[in-house]
Amino acid sequence: LQASALVHDDLMDGSDTRRGHPSVHRDFEARHRAVEGSVGDAARFGQATAVLLGDLMLSWADEQLRSSGLPRVPEALRYLDLCRSEVVAGQYLDVLAQTRATVTVEEAMTIVRFKAASYTVERPLHIGAALAGADDALVAGLSAIAVPLGQAFQLRDDVLGVFGDPAATGKPAGDDLREGKRTVLVARALELGSDDDRELLTRLLGTREGVAPLTDLMTRTGALAAVERDIARLEDEVDEAIDALGPAARDVLAPLALSATRRSS
Repeated sequence: LQASALVHDDLMDGSDTRRGHPSVHRDFEARHRAVEGSVGDAARFGQATAVLLGDLMLSWADEQLRSSGLPRVPEALRYLDLCRSEVVAGQYLDVLAQTRATVTVEEAMTIVRFKAASYTVERPLHIGAALAGADDALVAGLSAIAVPLGQAFQLRDDVLGVFGDPAATGKPAGDDLREGKRTVLVARALELGSDDDRELLTRLLGTREGVAPLTDLMTRTGALAAVERDIARLEDEVDEAIDALGPAARDVLAPLALSATRRSS
């Protein structure tokens, strides 16, 4: 499921790399060009293959759970079904946002809620809980942890997408700016910047030449600092929700929370 979402995400964003390697659509585009005598458009071949491979992996995710032999699979499948619908909805909201000149923090956080928090943290925890026979109270307690954790995970990803070390992230620095992603970081810059800053951001977002000036703008306007405060606030919510579930949750989930939000890749 994760791999399917990443293949489709890279295709929609026009990303050239993933974890330091060519993204799937670029890989198959290169394979087309490498075969002597190939006809047709290489880029379209790569794009079509990425759509098919992403769909195939989405199908495999369902097939593997259904045939796993694990207990309580029907209960777990309910959460997998929700997860798939939510990630598609989040991807659409993300694509829709990129057709608009501006985006508010609230709108950007809604995208994060559906596109990232659900399938990255919340529904995987629910699937595991369902397989273990958890009751509704535990599932709700896991959501109280997972939603802010998934949001903080994506905000950290947004920061790394602009300021991360390419050697660690596997993607060029500023890739999100080049792709024109309407992230919370961008929304904070629109919120905090001057009229001139907003004009610059609107004009240069989604261009290669805009990466350097917009990276500077993110720091200068206080957008980066604001997102770091957002992450810290969400981490506090996660800690409170973990404590509410008791010591066992602290032992198991606290390391997960740290690895999700205090990372460099």
